[in-house]
This record gives sequence, C-alpha cells and structure tokens, in this order.
Amino acid sequence: MPYTEKDIHELRRIAADLRADLIEMIPAGKVGHLGGSSSIMDVTAALYFKHMKVFSDPKAPQRDRCIFSKGHAVLAQYAAFAELGYISREDLKKVKTLDGTLQGHPDMDHTPGIEAVTGSLGQGLSVSLGMALGLRLDHSGSRVYCIIGDGEMDEGQIWEAAMAGAAYQADNLVAIIDRNGVQATDTVDNVLPNKNIKEKWEAFGWNTIEIDGHDIQEILDALDAAKDCKRKPTAIIANTIKGKGFPFAEGKAAYHNAAMTEDEYKQALKVVERMREEA
Repeated sequence: MPYTEKDIHELRRIAADLRADLIEMIPAGKVGHLGGSSSIMDVTAALYFKHMKVFSDPKAPQRDRCIFSKGHAVLAQYAAFAELGYISREDLKKVKTLDGTLQGHPDMDHTPGIEAVTGSLGQGLSVSLGMALGLRLDHSGSRVYCIIGDGEMDEGQIWEAAMAGAAYQADNLVAIIDRNGVQATDTVDNVLPNKNIKEKWEAFGWNTIEIDGHDIQEILDALDAAKDCKRKPTAIIANTIKGKGFPFAEGKAAYHNAAMTEDEYKQALKVVERMREEA
C-alpha cells in the first residue's frame, strides 16, 4: 500500500519514543539488553504501529501475532506495549525486578501481548509456524511475525522450522532476521560465520527479501510484499546495527547485555531527543 511522507515521519518519531522507553527501562547502572533491542526498534515500530492488526485488547482473536524468538530483545516489545497501553509506564521502571511483572525474557503468563515464552534461542520460529498453521486451520486471516537474531541462526532448530514452513506453504508466516552482525560475546563472523543468508533462505523455499532494517519505507514495503506472497512463507533479512541510535554502543558486543555509565545514559537521552526532533 502507498505510504505518505507523514506516515514515515510518524513512524520515525515512534521509533525514537520506543528508544526513549528502552533507556527508561535500563537507566545508568542497570544491566539490560540495549544492543539487540535497539537494533530491532525500527522494525518494531513499523510492525505494531502501521502494519500489524492490533487492538486495544491484546488477546483479540483477529489480531496478528508477533513473537520475539530472540527473547533477550523483548525490551523493544515492552516499549511498544507501553505505547499501546497494554502495560503501564510504571511497569517499565520495574523491568527485571521482583516488584515488577516484566522479566528479562518474554513471559506469556504475566505480560499482556506476549504470545510465547522465548529466550532459549532457536525455538521461536517453530512456535510461530505452529501458530500460523493453527490460524490457517481456523480459516483466520491473521498473520504471524517472528523476530530472529542472526546469531540465533546458529541453532539447527531454526532450519528445521524453515524447512517445514516451506513444505507446508505457510504464507501467513514472516520471519524477520535482525542481521546486526554481533551476538552475545563477539561478531557473528568470529563466532560462526553465516554467509549467503539470503541464498540459504531462498534454497529452503522461502520468499526472501533483503532490506535496510532502519529504513522505515523499506521495512513497510517488505512487509507489504510478504503479505502479497502466496504459497510461501517470507523471510525478511533486515540489515541493522547493534545498539542503533546510541553511538557508544553501536556494533559492540559489550553492549549485548550491559549497564550504561551515567555519562553514557546522559548521552543516550540527548540522542533520543535529537532523533525525535529530526523525525
């Protein structure tokens, strides 16, 4: 569908707001997954605030589903939930505390909007495929979106699910690979190189699209193309930067799960305000 310049600017502003929510959850001195949450934030904004069917009731049967298989990046999802009103802003301040309900990885029993428990990497695509096939059996028009990390593709279960998704022609399933090039301890290339990702997903029988994962227009166009594709699931390879938006963290494994210093936190606040102004 066509998008106006106003649509794009609004989603950029929302992405900046979500990054502001992110640093509210993990202020100076608090350990959290800054890097992988911020790399997928623009995709999250496009999904929840323009593309997916979402409702005031997070359990509405006709909703689209979004599963963060890379569960450590759930802070991006929490930010979206706060903006949607599924959780309160006070909840954000209690992430990963005994007083709060928002855990460091997704918990479907306690957090409205979470569709599955994830965090043991590699499992989310299998869960998403099962949901997609179940929705098809129910003659539902709902779709399932699964966020996968590029480091997560080291797991064999991802490829088993990819093979099954193509075999069952699950065209209501979209895998979005957050290809930020950095995993928990080092770059993907240094840990276990995974070359020719686009060609691999194509070989497994998926409709495959490669985009700039920080370009709102490209994200929206890819999501539309996925919806138009029939008899194949779609893999969107989103080329991103780990820690996007926070210069001190960009591309660095050290900020996969770390605490910001007071100076870094102040810098992050300034960056977010500038992103809002430039949106």
